[in-house]
Amino acid sequence: MLGIVGDSASGKTTLTRGLVRVLGADQVSHLQLDDYHRYDRAQRAGMGITPLHPDCNHIDVMAQHMRLLRASEPILKPVYRHADGTFGPPVYLKPGRFLIVEGLLGYHTEAIRDCFDIRVFLDPPESLRRKWKVLRDCSRRGYTTTEVLAELDRREADSEQFIRPQRRHADIVVRFAPPEGEADTDALPTHLDAHLLLRPGLPHPDIADVVGEAGDGLRVLGDGGEQDVFVPGTLAPATAAELEERIWAHMHFASHLRSERLGEFTAGTDLHRSDSLAIVQLLVLYHLVTVRAKVALAGAQVSVRA
Repeated sequence: MLGIVGDSASGKTTLTRGLVRVLGADQVSHLQLDDYHRYDRAQRAGMGITPLHPDCNHIDVMAQHMRLLRASEPILKPVYRHADGTFGPPVYLKPGRFLIVEGLLGYHTEAIRDCFDIRVFLDPPESLRRKWKVLRDCSRRGYTTTEVLAELDRREADSEQFIRPQRRHADIVVRFAPPEGEADTDALPTHLDAHLLLRPGLPHPDIADVVGEAGDGLRVLGDGGEQDVFVPGTLAPATAAELEERIWAHMHFASHLRSERLGEFTAGTDLHRSDSLAIVQLLVLYHLVTVRAKVALAGAQVSVRA
């Protein structure tokens, strides 16, 4: 079970899509925690509450469903429709070999976060997240730019109190950001740097020798405990390929999953590829298939967190 948590429009779905493409949609069950909102969009507006607040979500039902999925039991999942902010009929969800859970409050309680084998938190700079949210909500969810910006301001207090503190519970913290030194503009950058904080709760693959040979900005700080990995968005293709090869070498038992589709993302209607995104997705994939192998050896659906 993989958790991907972060604020609205922080890149959760982009990260998830690449993993699903590689693992195969038939192997992955996908759960969005927005489905556990307690109130629809109109009710929230009337009450003056945001979906980031725990009181606006069925946290208890979320925890119950997570425990059932952890035990390989199916659930009848609620459905929240972002297109119009209303609820649809519930959907039967049976856990697959891999379960990816993305949402705002996935690490809010110990009962929920303990269900995960791998915990990822997405932490882009606010200026970039705001651009992503405006683009997404205006193009896909029927909002105007003014409405999105006003909602972002209204949510800020809840973001600070409830969303960002979950960062401390993650095994991997990912911060996609514009290249260092690049001036902030209204345009969306397509070559983002990736800053990764790797915590020792999981055994991460060793990439130090690749980093030592690279002279184009790739770096790893720390040894034995927390590691701070920096993957520049302008990383030379040869270095990116070598780094990807090194991670693949650590999961030779999953070589059948190799794909050129890692790192793909859309900006508007255009398809792009990012080496830094591909490396982040591959690192998460490494942990997914490694944990899956440990679970298979253990012969039971139990947490195998170190």
